[in-house]
Amino acid sequence: MSALQNAITESEKLIGTEVGVSNWITVDQKMIDEFAKTTQDEQWIHVDPERAAAETPFGGSIAHGFLTLSLASRFAYDCFDMLPGQVMGINYGMNKLRFLKPVVAGSRLRGRFTLQKVTSKGPKNLLRENLLTVEIEGEETPALIAEWLGLAAFED
Repeated sequence: MSALQNAITESEKLIGTEVGVSNWITVDQKMIDEFAKTTQDEQWIHVDPERAAAETPFGGSIAHGFLTLSLASRFAYDCFDMLPGQVMGINYGMNKLRFLKPVVAGSRLRGRFTLQKVTSKGPKNLLRENLLTVEIEGEETPALIAEWLGLAAFED
């Protein structure tokens, strides 16, 4: 059996199960400020903690939704190793994404991955769809949920 076929067979056994929970990461004001500069989105709700505390219901500045989403790659590094025979992993995109709760500066986040679907994508690739839930420590409502597609590329 090829490495790809083996990966498909083993992955199918995990559909519907939680396949990884990442470590916690703190989203502090420095991270938010750096993201704001990189993306040129320096709206005051992100970069002016005093004004955000005074003029918003959040109690301080909040992370960009796309900053929270961008941490998905970091969460995945905590949760997934390369499969036998896999030569690389490629971000294939999102099917659905919802931002459910703002992330206040200083919050700790982690990602939870539940495998939803696996599909052969050509002769050398495995497409995996995971439900990603980004939790905020101490909060019932997650920061976001997304259906994330990852392509595992295999050698010949």
